[in-house]
Amino acid sequence: MTEFWLAAGLLLLVALSFLLIPVLRGRRLQQEEDRTALNVALYQERVEELQVQRSEGVLTSAQLDNGQAEAARELLTDTEGAEQVRVSRLGKVLPLLAAVLVPVFAMLIYLHFGASGKVELTQEFAQPPKNLQEMTQRLERAVAAQPDSVEGVFFLGRTYMSQNRPADAARQFEHAAALSGRPPELLGQWAQALYFAANKQWSPQIQALTDEALKADPKEATSLGLRGIAAFEGQRWQEAMDYWQRLMTQLPADDASRTALQGGIDRARDKLVAAGGKPREALSEAAVATAATLKVRVDLDAKVRASVQPGDSVFVFARAVSGPPMPLAVKRMTVADLPADVQLSDADAMMAQLKLSNFAQVQLVARISRAGQPTQGEWVGLGQPLASNTTAVQQLTIDRPDK
Repeated sequence: MTEFWLAAGLLLLVALSFLLIPVLRGRRLQQEEDRTALNVALYQERVEELQVQRSEGVLTSAQLDNGQAEAARELLTDTEGAEQVRVSRLGKVLPLLAAVLVPVFAMLIYLHFGASGKVELTQEFAQPPKNLQEMTQRLERAVAAQPDSVEGVFFLGRTYMSQNRPADAARQFEHAAALSGRPPELLGQWAQALYFAANKQWSPQIQALTDEALKADPKEATSLGLRGIAAFEGQRWQEAMDYWQRLMTQLPADDASRTALQGGIDRARDKLVAAGGKPREALSEAAVATAATLKVRVDLDAKVRASVQPGDSVFVFARAVSGPPMPLAVKRMTVADLPADVQLSDADAMMAQLKLSNFAQVQLVARISRAGQPTQGEWVGLGQPLASNTTAVQQLTIDRPDK
């Protein structure tokens, strides 16, 4: 910061020189003007003296002319090196006032609108903080200087959480989510801070935030963990196990948090058994695919059949009722294949992380698309929400325009 003020001082001196040099130069010109006036007065006095001597008969006309010529030559010699006087309309006071007031106003404007605080922060952040309190104070000043920095606001929220200040953290996460378009990972952090700020009391706002986060990303880790904690605190042991098992499948094998997470699952299982319940164990991939299998009978309404072609594509899929809008499992056929019996399972998943078994309720959809687009077509059939582990055959009829 010292180097900055030294540079500012040098620039100030340069600026002052443009104001003060003309003032000092004006003083020198004034001195030359005064000397010239004195020489003119002496010349006039000499001429008057010569004329008096001529009137008294002391000088002849020729001597008078010679004397006046000699006085004129002396006046010319004395004023020959003087510069032409420049008339200043500003006077002497205004430049001096400007020399004082301009830097003062410039300093005030800079302190109000300038970036001196950011310069100081940059130099301060170049040095490692001595303790957590100093780091927090730096982050607070950084956020105050740059309130639109998502990274700064997020890290300040994380710092507050590490200091057991969840209410302050929640405000920062809310601000960061608003700045960055509400990404699911920030919604999860925000919900978690609200949960602990409310002394582990679930609320509609926390429910809405985790719903939004898991709809955008069913694997959002913070929301899954938080839902598991809330379920455990509410003695919903199986629900807690389900959320934590979903979270467990996402963690690397060497992740240190797996031990604590497995411990939570084990405690929830013990609580469920002690209460007389029977735990629903996690299934293998093959078992899940078998358990989460939906059987669908797809047919075409008679009034629609006349409006379609045998080669038109038919997409049959299941999508989550509360989750991402993309299909979880898809089968493709043509109108010529209808009516048809279809089975949808995790083996038909479009994305490995989006499976039928990961969602409690789904909706069946059958769509006819002449262009072969699964997301847009001409005719559609919609089923009612049902459990993803339903075993009964479902009837699905394509009977309405796809809007």
